[in-house]
Amino acid sequence: MTQWLAHWLIKDADVQNAKTRKKVGSAASFVGMACNLILFMLKVTMGLLANSIAIVSDAFNNLSDCASNLITLFGYKMASKPADKNHPFGHGRAEYLTSLVIAVMILLVGVELLKGSLAKVLNPEPLRFSGWVLGSLIFSILLKFWMAGFYRNLGERIQSGVLFATAQDSLNDCIATGASALALILSRFTSLPIDGLMGCLVSFFILFSGYGIIRGTVDELLGKPADKLLSQQIEKLILSNPIIIGIHDMIIHDYGPGKLLGSAHVEVSAKMDFLKAHDVVDELERKIYEELKIMMTLHMDPVETDNQLVNTCREQMETILRELDPVLSLHDFRIVAGETHTNLIFDIMVPYECRLSNEQIQKAIDERLKNENGTYYTVITFDRCFI
Repeated sequence: MTQWLAHWLIKDADVQNAKTRKKVGSAASFVGMACNLILFMLKVTMGLLANSIAIVSDAFNNLSDCASNLITLFGYKMASKPADKNHPFGHGRAEYLTSLVIAVMILLVGVELLKGSLAKVLNPEPLRFSGWVLGSLIFSILLKFWMAGFYRNLGERIQSGVLFATAQDSLNDCIATGASALALILSRFTSLPIDGLMGCLVSFFILFSGYGIIRGTVDELLGKPADKLLSQQIEKLILSNPIIIGIHDMIIHDYGPGKLLGSAHVEVSAKMDFLKAHDVVDELERKIYEELKIMMTLHMDPVETDNQLVNTCREQMETILRELDPVLSLHDFRIVAGETHTNLIFDIMVPYECRLSNEQIQKAIDERLKNENGTYYTVITFDRCFI
């Protein structure tokens, strides 16, 4: 059934299309609200019959899920709005904000469940076992497990953090309800406050889950590096053209699903016809957008490939950098020769894992050059990797 629903909802191959994502998100929200309302009414009734704080808390957890579904519906509606004067890159990041709000609600539910469970541990009350209550809990677990699979399936198809967060929340509900069912069964064999203890255990799990979702969503909002596979695909597309010698300074900006903008510097021969090089770069930009849906801006850097002095100096500098730290690399290398001295002008890419400071790298290079050739001076620009 899940596969059929997913196929019916996602007929458009372009899953990054805002209208498609809104349609999928809206359908998922309505399915979730209907299921959670049914579970809320069922659990609150059975929780009162069994005198179980865990079941009643679980019922209100389902009610909060209804609110989460409403937030999801609003989030997808916001994200689907077209770009405007005040938001020229669209509203795609509304999905990330929606994930954050859902995660905060998960934390609040966890805190409330923990408070109620601790009270039940300190002031235990006997549970009233009933086959009907146990059966309703098993039904709830099965329904929530199906919902988790439904959300995850849709989330994987459209790569939605919101649906992944909702799927995780549904799995949390399975565990919470399972703990309530276990406490109900064990209550027949022991007088220990199992109901409260199980509630505490579940609440800690819910809190940990909410923290994980918040951490991932905040990374998206603060600006985490571009996906490694995506970066490799862009680089492969660019280098597939034989006139491109190298690529560096790639940056990818994420403005929400389907709203990626990027830039990079591409190296071409300094002797190449400027108009021909420009035409190649334009074609690469179009190709990247057609295949990866990324608005890419490519900057041309001319590189001398047949100048013996330039090649010798570049190889010498690459050797020095490898000896300092193998993670260091250079680009945009050129020289300006004069009567009394020669300037070596280049950029150094310094990964974040490099332990050397820019000043230490500069000093080490200058000392090495001074010992080998006192007429060489460096003009260095230090770069960071953004992918």
